[in-house]
Amino acid sequence: MLRISLETATGSENFAYTIATPTETSATEIVQGLPTVLLLHPVYIGSAIFHPIYADTRLRRFNLVAMDLRGHGWTTAKVEDTYGSEVAARDILKLMEALQISACHLVGLSMGASAALEMAIAVPEKVLSLFLISLPPLNEPVECIEGRQEIANYVKQAGQDANNVDHAIMSDALTGGLQFAYSNHKLDTALMKALCVVGLAAAERNWTGENVEAMHTISVKCYLNQPQRTSYESLSAFARIRCPTTLVYGSEDIVYPLSFAEDLLSLLRTANVDATLHTLEGAPHFANITHQNETHTLLYDFILANSSAADIPPAPASVQSPFEVELGLCDDTADDSD
Repeated sequence: MLRISLETATGSENFAYTIATPTETSATEIVQGLPTVLLLHPVYIGSAIFHPIYADTRLRRFNLVAMDLRGHGWTTAKVEDTYGSEVAARDILKLMEALQISACHLVGLSMGASAALEMAIAVPEKVLSLFLISLPPLNEPVECIEGRQEIANYVKQAGQDANNVDHAIMSDALTGGLQFAYSNHKLDTALMKALCVVGLAAAERNWTGENVEAMHTISVKCYLNQPQRTSYESLSAFARIRCPTTLVYGSEDIVYPLSFAEDLLSLLRTANVDATLHTLEGAPHFANITHQNETHTLLYDFILANSSAADIPPAPASVQSPFEVELGLCDDTADDSD
């Protein structure tokens, strides 16, 4: 991944990001004139979770950009107590400015979807469409906060000493995170196993020693730091959104029930947002990993339908993902359990 220094509310901070274009696996800039898709990851795992999207020839007709948010992946930016989706949205906007991305399509997964939504509210002119997978509700349920707190406690216990991490306890934290992400799906694909390895390495890099409190902030406090809006206030905020919006929900998501997604859909439509909801049968919270083909097809059709560029190139015959080496997958990219 590339590194960039951005001037943020916490000073000059380093962020990791990656760009792929129709012709380059690891590009240094986008191809101007092509639709740009900016991918925003969830809590617990960085941009590597979008490896399958980068490996899909259909989606490589566009510019693909992903950034590691604070406390994740290879980004080293400070994580302060006030961190939440609004801070993330400001960081994302800084990256867009630095990469000369005037406007883009935002794809967010879980907490990344919350950051994408805040972007569309704060700077609607910068967002061409929203594709939100497993979008959290307006107010995080108490039982979810308690579950996230338990995972954070394990990480803190395991990582007090960065030079002597308790790997057994860290694995217990991983187990909790996997339950949130995949419900009862078996972790029986090369991609799932690789994401676990990468996730554990990032946890020891980002959430131990002097950074041991960071994990609690990005996984618990960030939800408490979400804008606390009433339904009326949400309608006012959502009315600022100018772009088509798709919500994607997995029917086996144990984190949030379908009613949460339906409530959000209703609020968006009441605010006159062009919004739709797709339910993926059998999919967990991280639906894009277990149901890759269904998710990618929805995303591809959605981006095409909301793009005005007439000169989008045909799909490449073959592509590589910039995350293949980190994940140790070489050319084994599919692992789709649809």
